[in-house]
Amino acid sequence: MLKKTVLVVAALVLGLSAVAAQAAANFTIEGTNALRFSKEHLTVAPGEKVTIKLVNKSNLPASAMAHNWILLKADADPDIFDRAAMRARSDGYFPKAKSDEVIAHTALVAGGHSDTVTFTAPDKPGDYEYICSFPGHLAAGMKGVLTVSKSG
Repeated sequence: MLKKTVLVVAALVLGLSAVAAQAAANFTIEGTNALRFSKEHLTVAPGEKVTIKLVNKSNLPASAMAHNWILLKADADPDIFDRAAMRARSDGYFPKAKSDEVIAHTALVAGGHSDTVTFTAPDKPGDYEYICSFPGHLAAGMKGVLTVSKSG
């Protein structure tokens, strides 16, 4: 009987672990004319499925006020990435040569539009910066931090 109880408990623990591993985090982040993300800090669990919906709340033309959301790897330098992005206008201010420094990103979004990206959070706990690479936006403070934490 004890052996059967241990097997049932083990099966339950494994089942709950599988459910936890499949957990998902969904965030809607707004970009505004104030050059800020509406959420500047997000927390997720390692390996968690994450969906980010970026909504551009601006009413200005895209050439003046577009936004994107770019999650950088822990060792990426946001300022260096941003400088490279300024030279990538034809690619939506996303420097393809630096794509190896990116975990996930949305497209450049014009006012009144949105884009969604789904990705798996890094397995390594820590802080990962996200930025908007439209010219001048990072320098103005349009950035945030995704914290990967076991306490999620």
